[in-house]
Amino acid sequence: MRTLRRVRRLVRFAAFGLVVAAVATELSKPEPERTWQGRVFDVVPYDFRPPTWQRIRDAYWNPDSDRLFSDRVFGVGWAVNLYRAKTPPPRSPTPSSPGNKKRPRGG
Repeated sequence: MRTLRRVRRLVRFAAFGLVVAAVATELSKPEPERTWQGRVFDVVPYDFRPPTWQRIRDAYWNPDSDRLFSDRVFGVGWAVNLYRAKTPPPRSPTPSSPGNKKRPRGG
């Protein structure tokens, strides 16, 4: 139980740190250049613009995207594309399929 508490505390601290870093990034820019969207450390996406229905739909239900995780509509981090989550990934060819024949060794 104690370990779980420590993990939760660490996750909260990291999330808070990412929000602070995102806001600091925007505030360090001149006011006309602030977009309130981008990536913290070029990895974690953030977006502090007011959400729109189109962005909500694109983040949480987007059949046109192959990505399971998309940028969040508001805040820091990722959203789950529920369309991709419900659709099984395409199967890779099995070893017995005709297009996947093994070559003989040593020859």
